[in-house]
Amino acid sequence: MQISQQNALSHHTIEGHFKGSGNRIGIVVARFNELITRALLSGALDCLHRHGVEKEDITVVYVPGGLEIPLAIQKMAQSRKYNALIALGAVIRGATAHFEYVSSFATQATAQAGLEAGLPVMNGILTVENIEQSLERAGSKAGNKGWECAQGALEMIDVLRQIN
Repeated sequence: MQISQQNALSHHTIEGHFKGSGNRIGIVVARFNELITRALLSGALDCLHRHGVEKEDITVVYVPGGLEIPLAIQKMAQSRKYNALIALGAVIRGATAHFEYVSSFATQATAQAGLEAGLPVMNGILTVENIEQSLERAGSKAGNKGWECAQGALEMIDVLRQIN
């Protein structure tokens, strides 16, 4: 069945824009693998500032590692002080199964905190095989995941405002 051109053009479309002004953003950063997480944070802050988020509207919380990110995200989400949250960390595979547990828990629990609070929570927790892959995603040839998460946070804030 073909949809007529008139019907295809008559729908309402919601798309987010990258409007930073007036938004409060919380960022949780793991100190573990700090070489990587520092670069991710730098990318996120650069994106937020370039899109108009004021310095005083950004809160950065440091936690020991990937396992601690979800609890900090959850508490920040529950505070209702933020329009969006960003989780930044780097879990690099080692010789043991520890990688599997940390990456799985951190990813799932971070997402769950956002769903429970009805708040955009962007997952910038890198789960990579080696240090080279993490460096690629923290500002070299694969871009900067921190920047991407900040941009996604701004877009989702606007999308949710339009839906509401």
